[in-house]
Amino acid sequence: MSFFSSFLLGLIQGLAEFLPISSSGHLAIAQNLLGMQDAGVVPEFFDVLLHLGTLVAVFVAYWGEIKDMLRELVCGVRDLAHHTTPTPVPPARRLILLIIVATLPLFAVLPVKDKVQGLSSNMLFIGAALIVTGFLLFASDRVPKGRKTESSASVLSALIVGVGQAIATMPGISRSGMTITTGCFVGYERRFAVRFSFLMSIPAILGANILSLKDAIDTGIDLSQVPVYLVGVVTAAVVGYLCIRLLKMIAAKGKFGFFAYYCWAVGLLTLILTLIK
Repeated sequence: MSFFSSFLLGLIQGLAEFLPISSSGHLAIAQNLLGMQDAGVVPEFFDVLLHLGTLVAVFVAYWGEIKDMLRELVCGVRDLAHHTTPTPVPPARRLILLIIVATLPLFAVLPVKDKVQGLSSNMLFIGAALIVTGFLLFASDRVPKGRKTESSASVLSALIVGVGQAIATMPGISRSGMTITTGCFVGYERRFAVRFSFLMSIPAILGANILSLKDAIDTGIDLSQVPVYLVGVVTAAVVGYLCIRLLKMIAAKGKFGFFAYYCWAVGLLTLILTLIK
């Protein structure tokens, strides 16, 4: 794999992981267009590293909230040991509970993980999934503005958002797009929907990478390619951080329509090119 290919895939990962346009779908399309998919040019280990790069972006962008949650996690364990519970429960502690609940539906995907990953080579499926993502984003702009935050969101609403995240494991369905729009549908305040989507990505990305790491190591790691890998990882982290900042501003204005039109265009183009190929 060349430095340019690493940079390009890192750029796509950073842009599409957080913007609601599906990183898995765009990576699959890019690899297909570059002729890298069938040739096996992209090592599984590099794919793991790209996701870790975008995970670094989440930690940098939301370090204040993550620090509060880590502190509340320690305090919560201490309170459980002493059989005490503060009233009201601190927002950061409730946020931990909501993220845990939202992560649970991912376990239902584990038995069919290989089949889901296999869809990444099906360009017709990815094109159709991008079009579906576009409709979700289009609809989210038309639901009444919600007011729920970590202080008022219910466990059930977090579970519903988690189901959306589980569905978004299919390539072409945007994880951020699905979770943000589902959050809007269940009444989350838009900026909280974005923040919750990114924070709940931490256990999801970590879990997926832990599952993939063994397979990646078994496949083999070419140490001579480490400098090439680093280019993609750094690119994904930097671009991912900038995209998080951008999406925060877009959420404040409450408009995701542009991304809907983009997903429709890319999805339709993917279908057309695949059919005439």
